[in-house]
Amino acid sequence: MKILVGLGNPGLRYKNTRHNAGFIVLSEIAKEYRVRIAKKSYKGKLGVGNAGSEKTIFFMPYIFMNRSGEAVLELLKAERASLKDLLVIYDDIDLDLGLIRLREKGSSAGHKGLQSIIEALGTSDFPRLRVGICSGKKPYDVIDFVLKPFNAKEKKSLKRVIEEAKECVAVYLKEGALKAMSAFNKRT
Repeated sequence: MKILVGLGNPGLRYKNTRHNAGFIVLSEIAKEYRVRIAKKSYKGKLGVGNAGSEKTIFFMPYIFMNRSGEAVLELLKAERASLKDLLVIYDDIDLDLGLIRLREKGSSAGHKGLQSIIEALGTSDFPRLRVGICSGKKPYDVIDFVLKPFNAKEKKSLKRVIEEAKECVAVYLKEGALKAMSAFNKRT
């Protein structure tokens, strides 16, 4: 079993914002596998299907970003899943729009949603897929920036990065993190 978690904030106000890149990418990956993320469970929404050869849960915590860990911990416990089954997908302001980076573990680098998961799980040793959201120089007001929607030009880059993320996750699910990292982390 694999569990793919996309991070974001619930509600229409945040639907197409940069901070919801995790939700956006996960939704598109789920469509690729013909999975509908709709069932309300574990303080979030989930869909279940087969991605590759194994059962895969697609999950979006539907509590605010800085409390994502509560939902992820509840899901992992209920499903009796291990950390090796988990992949968290989230926005990263320190990464240029159009880039993704897969890591097997690491710090939160200040991302409140990821920090919440690390605190809830008691470890940072789980895979994550960072989705770049920054176009150009990092903004002074980070909170205002991440809560704004992508502009028209950025949406074109986002479409390309979604395709890249779908390919990366497919390789991750089939061949593991190291193979996916080797193939996708080198791209610029």
